[in-house]
Amino acid sequence: MQTASVGKLIRSASLNGYIELVESLGLDPYAFLRGVGLSARLLEDPERLIPSHAVRELLEVTAAATGVEDFALRLAARRSFSNLGPISLVLKEEPTPRLALETLCRYLKLLSASLITRIEDSGNTVIVREELMPSPGLATRQAMELAVGVKFRILRELIGPRWRPVEVCFTHRAPLDVSAHRAFFGCKPMFNQSFNGLVCAAADLQVARTTENTGAARFARDYLETALRQRSEGIRESCRELILALLPGGRCTAQQLAHHLRVDRRTLYRYLNAEGVTFSALLNEVRAELVIRHLRESDLPVGEVSALLGFSAQSCFSHWFRVTFGCSASEWRRQTMFAGSQARAAAVPERQVWRI
Repeated sequence: MQTASVGKLIRSASLNGYIELVESLGLDPYAFLRGVGLSARLLEDPERLIPSHAVRELLEVTAAATGVEDFALRLAARRSFSNLGPISLVLKEEPTPRLALETLCRYLKLLSASLITRIEDSGNTVIVREELMPSPGLATRQAMELAVGVKFRILRELIGPRWRPVEVCFTHRAPLDVSAHRAFFGCKPMFNQSFNGLVCAAADLQVARTTENTGAARFARDYLETALRQRSEGIRESCRELILALLPGGRCTAQQLAHHLRVDRRTLYRYLNAEGVTFSALLNEVRAELVIRHLRESDLPVGEVSALLGFSAQSCFSHWFRVTFGCSASEWRRQTMFAGSQARAAAVPERQVWRI
């Protein structure tokens, strides 16, 4: 594999079953893999790390070419607990689904550096939020549905085969036919929502589980802890993740970031300066990437998009958008309404292929 910086990485196990699924639809999966710069040999080792942006593009291109809107969910249906690798051994020893879910969140970065899962208590329910770090120019619909679909499958394995979530939410617009999504989740998903993820009954996550408590599980936990300590991430990426989490609540300030990172604001500024970036530049960067996603992939009103980006007033958002993009948000949305589908239908430009 090339050694140059490639951005966020993900285990090749994320594409488990991809080749078989595409072949079942009568198309050539190897052509799609080559088109996004991936070698099929990379999928032979589930622990191999591959660029997450290539996986996102692959899912979108394949869904468009096959005309299968629920492509990601079909891929998620082929997943099993074992696809999590060593993490599956640790999850099986947790006494409740809630503790298993929290453990999964702890080690999630070892599975995918671009996926963020947050657990929030809300009365008698628990919200499991899924978010993908923005990747400029790439749609996230299929990757997000894969992430939520896999999380659903994990929870069903932890709780029981008949378990259903209270709600399933996506920020992107609904497919033309939601029947496949309804069949997969056992309930009708809601689209154009303010977050991606699952709403679960709190009681379901507290059901006692029969644990295995094996030596293999203890060995796997030691291995994961070592891998987590060895994983390095700069302050810039840590701040991007926090900004992504804090924006919808309107609490995204340098002071808030410093608090979550357990440093003072001056120290935060010094760290960011060492990486050649300022807080305001980082905030604008994340906002610009997110606003494109919301305007292109959802039908959310501009006012709701403004709130999700943490603006206290729509007028502030409108001014920021015009300065950043040179037109109003409504104009931008009209001009680029079909840009995503047209881009996916166009030939994928030739690029370097990742090989072993």
